Amino acid sequence: MTIVIKSNAFPANGKIPEKYTCDGVGISPPLEWSEVPGSTITVALLMENPDAPGQPFVHWMLFNVPPHIRELPEGIPKIPTLTTYPWLAYMGSQGRNDYGKPGYGGPCPPRGEKHRYYFRVYALDRVLDIPPMASKDEFRQAVEGHVIGEGELMGVYKR
Repeated sequence: MTIVIKSNAFPANGKIPEKYTCDGVGISPPLEWSEVPGSTITVALLMENPDAPGQPFVHWMLFNVPPHIRELPEGIPKIPTLTTYPWLAYMGSQGRNDYGKPGYGGPCPPRGEKHRYYFRVYALDRVLDIPPMASKDEFRQAVEGHVIGEGELMGVYKR
C-alpha cells in the first residue's frame, strides 16, 4: 500500500526551508501522512540523504509510532523516547542519527552542493525490538521484511 506523505513547510521535490537546516534553527519540519493499512502495528520514519559521500547519511529515525498518529508537528524534541505531554500517550522512540544524536538533524550539505533528502514512512506489521538510540543498521535490520505500506517525500537543500 502506498502512503502519501507531505509537509506544509515545503512541496514534494521542493526546497526545504532554511529553518529546518543547520543554517537555521534546525528543527524538524511538520509532516503528515495518509491512512496506513488496517493491519499496521507501528509506524516508522526514516530521513536520509543519498547524496552524501559514502553511505546515505541518516538525519532522523523515529520508530514504534502508534498507527493512529498521522502527523508530526514541527520541532519534535531531540530525545530518545517521545511522549506528547506527560499525561498523554507514548509517541515512539528515536534512533541515533549520523550526527551521533537522537532525533532530527537538519540538512547541512557542503556549500554549493544541492542534496536530496528523503522522508520515508513505513507501516509495519510489528513493534521493532530495538532500543531508543538504535543505530541505522539496527533500524534497517528490524524493519526488513516487515513493511506493509510505505511512502516518501523528497525535498532538496543547497547552501
